[in-house]
Amino acid sequence: MNIKLNFTKMHGLGNDYVVIDESESEIIPENQKSKAAKEVCTRGFSVGADGVIFISPSTRKNADIRFRIFNADGSEAEMCGNGIRCFAKFVYENNIIPSRDMFVETMEDVKELHLKVDDGKVTSIKVDMGTATFKSSEIPMLTNLEEFLDEEIVLLGVQDRIDDQETSLKISVISVGNPHAVSFTDDLDKIDLEKIGPLIEFHESFPERINAHFVRVIGRDEVEMITWERGSGVTLACGTGATSSVITGFRLGLLDEEVMVHLPGGELRITVYKDHGILGAFMEGSAAQVFEGTMEFNI
Repeated sequence: MNIKLNFTKMHGLGNDYVVIDESESEIIPENQKSKAAKEVCTRGFSVGADGVIFISPSTRKNADIRFRIFNADGSEAEMCGNGIRCFAKFVYENNIIPSRDMFVETMEDVKELHLKVDDGKVTSIKVDMGTATFKSSEIPMLTNLEEFLDEEIVLLGVQDRIDDQETSLKISVISVGNPHAVSFTDDLDKIDLEKIGPLIEFHESFPERINAHFVRVIGRDEVEMITWERGSGVTLACGTGATSSVITGFRLGLLDEEVMVHLPGGELRITVYKDHGILGAFMEGSAAQVFEGTMEFNI
């Protein structure tokens, strides 16, 4: 059966999403959401995107609305920093949640968001990303180390991507609701994300796969970052990745509390805080609507 699917195309710093509003009623059946995400995200054959965002009624009493995100490969992600900013802009400007302060349910927990609005349009979104964990068991990562912080990991070439030679890399592993591997480097130009990204994402140490980020420190309040996103590949930005990278840099003594992160798609401001001794962070950045459309989808 074919249905007409109304959607909105949005992006957060070039990290682009198809937004589907199911706040009033379900449009794509639950058992079809993964398939729909894969089809809709396929560039050249459909709308094309890094992921699909579903706006759903909250299942928690302490949340106003529910955020769900599926990657381009059809897998559902726990959280997405750029995606949740697009989500917040959409629900405010479409009067689904007319408040500039909102609590949004994600797969992991409830996020608190604060919106800056000018003449009815959201210009910036600040998200309390919550606290992070470096505990290997909570990433999860298969290792005998309680924390994998600035430690060496051996990458074995997959499908001759690195000529089947073992390559070692220093990474730190962290979760801010979803898992991230962060590697600090002096030269981002030498990083071939298409080759090394999959080796990290699908490494045997990460049973649920992982996002990979390479970070160059410009100063204690400024970094440059590139990303291989789990389930999507190379992306222009990653909000949870920027958050994870700054928290990790702060933990390693490389960065201060407030840091500007330069990504290929734009900039994010990350501010680190401590909650009962545990590191967390605020993320602030913009989101944009690109266009609205209607497509046919077979269910």
